[in-house]
Amino acid sequence: MNRLPSLAVPRSWTRRPDPERLRARLPGLALWVLLCVPPLLYLDGLSGPQRWATLAGFPLLALALLVRRRAPLVAVAVPVVPSLVLSVQLFTGAYALALAVLGYLAGVRVARARPALWFFTGVALAGVPVCALVAHTLWPWFTFLMALLLNVVLPWLLGRYRRQYAELVRTGWQLADRMEREQQAVADRTRLRERARIAGDMHDSLGHELALLALRAGALELDPGLDADRRAAAGELRAAAGAATERLREIIGVLRTDDEGAPRRSADEGVAGLVARARASGMTVTLEQPDEAEQPGGAAAGRPGMTGPAVHRIVQEALTNAAKHAPGAAVRVRIERAEGQLRVTVTNAAPPPGPAPAAVSGGSGLVGLDERVRLAGGALHSGPTPEGGFTIAARLPLSGGPPAVSGAAPQPTAAARELDRARRQVRRRLRQTVAVPLAVIAALLVLMGVFALVSTDWTILDRASYDRLRPGMPRTQVDGLVPFFRLDVPPEGTPAPPRGWSCTYYGIDPDTVAAYELCFADGRLVRKAVVHRRDH
Repeated sequence: MNRLPSLAVPRSWTRRPDPERLRARLPGLALWVLLCVPPLLYLDGLSGPQRWATLAGFPLLALALLVRRRAPLVAVAVPVVPSLVLSVQLFTGAYALALAVLGYLAGVRVARARPALWFFTGVALAGVPVCALVAHTLWPWFTFLMALLLNVVLPWLLGRYRRQYAELVRTGWQLADRMEREQQAVADRTRLRERARIAGDMHDSLGHELALLALRAGALELDPGLDADRRAAAGELRAAAGAATERLREIIGVLRTDDEGAPRRSADEGVAGLVARARASGMTVTLEQPDEAEQPGGAAAGRPGMTGPAVHRIVQEALTNAAKHAPGAAVRVRIERAEGQLRVTVTNAAPPPGPAPAAVSGGSGLVGLDERVRLAGGALHSGPTPEGGFTIAARLPLSGGPPAVSGAAPQPTAAARELDRARRQVRRRLRQTVAVPLAVIAALLVLMGVFALVSTDWTILDRASYDRLRPGMPRTQVDGLVPFFRLDVPPEGTPAPPRGWSCTYYGIDPDTVAAYELCFADGRLVRKAVVHRRDH
């Protein structure tokens, strides 16, 4: 027995609807019901094409709401068509709410203003032939523009304002978060820089002390009054001090930064204290200060801001290098004033003959010293002497040098630039929001004035053509004898035509308020007359 083939049912037919998707669609469904209420109320009093246009509005509104997110301007254009069918002036009670709501949503959705402005311009220009062909006058076009401006453009501006406000709030929170991160980064950099400066001071002071300690240990190692064990212990002490100096240099070198400034505060002791401690450790140091007697308080009293710390650092580094590289050599320190500058010269003689203990050197002491002197506004020179020694010479200003951290003016941060850009964008959009409606209204007033001047001649029916008109003539034949444009309203006080009649009015003369009246019924001319304004 043959089995019947099974029919595969698509999974989408059996899949239950997602409650989340249904809840997401409920606002759109509720909005569609709300927009359908005005056309439903206006449906009873309509007939013919207007009734069909109103009935077609229900699915058209559903289509507009379906595309309102992806194509907001298309959604605005959808209710424009049935509105024009109901009234050439665009303003109708059936679709006024739909135009306003969809215009507002377009303002919220469309990021750039240019596409919307081109769309509104296109709709406004399309109203010219519509009014000319349907109403045979351009006066309804001005009402069309006012309806477009107030019923569509104004809600669009409100929606655009809401979008800009939301963007400003979002940008403000982003800037606040970014500024908080930048402040945290600045604080972190400040802490790291301060740590590097402290590390540099530790290197300068502890390195100097360790160098003097190694020098003392070396002197003990060579003392003939000690036995071999004690001299060996002194040698181990000297080697340990050298190793500690090397490890200190490596650790401090990691903590140093390229952009750190020189500390402005010198050590507690002066140059004389440095020289005294070096002498106490066994070094032969001579201090020469020719200007000390001329300056109350010593040579340091006249040194401005960064010059004093720089002098202290030069002497300290020079004594440390002499103790490491030329132990036992005589050192001469000279500080003097010349040509408005303070000159510091530290020279050590050649080391005494004989094997010298190996000294460690990182090579960064003179580089850091040169940077410190440069930041103080001076210049540093160093090198060997013809006699085999080494000299360090520096020239420092007496009138004050540049600040500790020099450079160009501080550049604005990224957050500040973003805030400035947001402010400029807001000002530009506010100008657009105010300028566009004002420009449209001004252009509308100018066009109305120009049209009022020239439209009178367009609606005048000459007397010869009027005399050729006979009751009973088909309307198509009458249209060939009358102007294309007609008066939009009859003279004041003109009685209403009988039921089933439609009357048109043409000017007689620019200087008179009378008009020709042509009435039609069943497609034929049934009456022609001259009507005058009636004063009440």
